[in-house]
Amino acid sequence: MINEEIRLKELRLIDEDNNQLGIMGSREALELAQERDLDLVLIASQTTPPVCKIMDYGKYKYETSKRKKEAKKKQKVINVKELRIGLNIEQHDLGVRMNQAKSFLADGDKVKMTVRFRGREIAHSDLALEIMKKIEEALKDVAVVEKKPMLEGKSMIMIVAPKTN
Repeated sequence: MINEEIRLKELRLIDEDNNQLGIMGSREALELAQERDLDLVLIASQTTPPVCKIMDYGKYKYETSKRKKEAKKKQKVINVKELRIGLNIEQHDLGVRMNQAKSFLADGDKVKMTVRFRGREIAHSDLALEIMKKIEEALKDVAVVEKKPMLEGKSMIMIVAPKTN
């Protein structure tokens, strides 16, 4: 809330130089802010008495939006890339998938390895577990297993994340 929106009997006032001006009524505080060609802004409404500050509200909004943009730039979005593998995958094809996984991990993404079962193949989940162990062994120098291999419906999944140095 700013300026006329603040309708409190008493409030604690802080000026633009962060000096406490004491406890006063909202009308007095608003007049003081208008004399200085600034705005009266409610900062902490939960305290007793509530705290208001005399400041340039437009400049304050601009600076806070600027800080939010900077924080957003520094955030790193981690994507999860999925690589699907069949139960009867050949050794060369598995090598190709490992190279893809390594490139995803190098970019900082997590990789979800999925072995899909078709028809009655689900009876051979031990073979899928062996494939997952081969994958884990091949990626051990660049990745950490975040989620161990487990059955989920008609597929077995494992999630690997890039190693942090």
